[in-house]
Amino acid sequence: MSSSSRVPPAALVVVAAGVAASLHVGKLPPALPALQAQLQVSLLEAGFLLSLVQVAGMLLGMVAGLAADSIGLRRSMLAGLLLLSAASAAGSLAGHVATPVAWLLGWRGVEGLGFLLAVMPGPGLIRRLAPAGADKAAMGLWGAYMPVGVALALLLGPTVIARGGWALWWQGLAAASAVAAFGLWHAVAPDPHQRSTGAGATESWSQRLALTLRTPRGWGAAAAFGLYAAQWIAVIGFLPTICVAAGLGAGATSGLTALAAALNMVGNVVGGRLLQRGWAPVHLLRLGFAAMGIAAVAAFAGWHGAPADALSLLPRYIAICLFSLCGGMVPATLFTLAVRVAPTPSTVSTTVGLMQQASSLGQFIAPPVVAWVAHRAGGWQWTWACTVACSLAGIAVGTALASSRRAPA
Repeated sequence: MSSSSRVPPAALVVVAAGVAASLHVGKLPPALPALQAQLQVSLLEAGFLLSLVQVAGMLLGMVAGLAADSIGLRRSMLAGLLLLSAASAAGSLAGHVATPVAWLLGWRGVEGLGFLLAVMPGPGLIRRLAPAGADKAAMGLWGAYMPVGVALALLLGPTVIARGGWALWWQGLAAASAVAAFGLWHAVAPDPHQRSTGAGATESWSQRLALTLRTPRGWGAAAAFGLYAAQWIAVIGFLPTICVAAGLGAGATSGLTALAAALNMVGNVVGGRLLQRGWAPVHLLRLGFAAMGIAAVAAFAGWHGAPADALSLLPRYIAICLFSLCGGMVPATLFTLAVRVAPTPSTVSTTVGLMQQASSLGQFIAPPVVAWVAHRAGGWQWTWACTVACSLAGIAVGTALASSRRAPA
């Protein structure tokens, strides 16, 4: 392998920083049983705790994309990691305040802002750090930062919580974010000075925003990302609760949930390989969304109440794994499309911000909706209706992306 095709260490540090940030997205599901037992968190409140980390992205995704080049990509990621560290440390004190649920909800929202600042600059930093022969491999690694971080959190969380409580878990991830910030500060060179000439220099932030908002394909990619993220976080986020209801222990619950989340990373890699082999993005979008819908029906249809035991859970768990695996092709395809659907090279970050905003909106809405449906139905038997609706809409959006006029290069 030539040196030009190797992913440079600095780019790997950026990917590791993204994983450290995504740990905070995945840290809550394994802690839900402990939070419900110790702080009397209801199922509906748990749904909002799952989704509040996305509030910042839902409200400020495009703003962060516009601002990243102004404040510096490295500086933005450093600020986000440090904010995640501070918010997680503060959230660990919920057990010592009069209104612990409100305290957790508030700091969870701050974590959402930190997460956004940390991950939005990732693709731009990697593009800057990786040579031409290694850029695709590096971007493929970045595309898996979320499932890797979520899987690690789901795997490690129950062990830490069992030994030291949920507050120690919060504090441990605060330390992990601080370490990631130090590694980024040490390995990645400071941001270059703002260019006064060159591509994008003649466009103001308002012009870039207007160009992005006037591009239908950008809206289509964002809608597809939101529909994917909504159903994935709703199913994987409540999987630990489902496993506990089936009588599984903490170790088995964490392992099964982490495996289901990690398979999404495999789907990302497979999607990238298929794109390299010439598969049309619209075909991968249709395939991924259709597989998620079918797997959700197999997993949840006819499921009344809690599963009787682990054996009765097994075929439904396999379907959830297929749901996560096949769904991974969707974000891999959309990350690739982001550059192509942007109206100009200087609006790529803004287009990614729009996609992040839609993803965060889906992740904010879906967990409370699924929790409400499960509460009203007395079980998870109608969860498939929510996911199939998202899948059908995703197929329609993918078809519209294929038929719409491609944005100029």
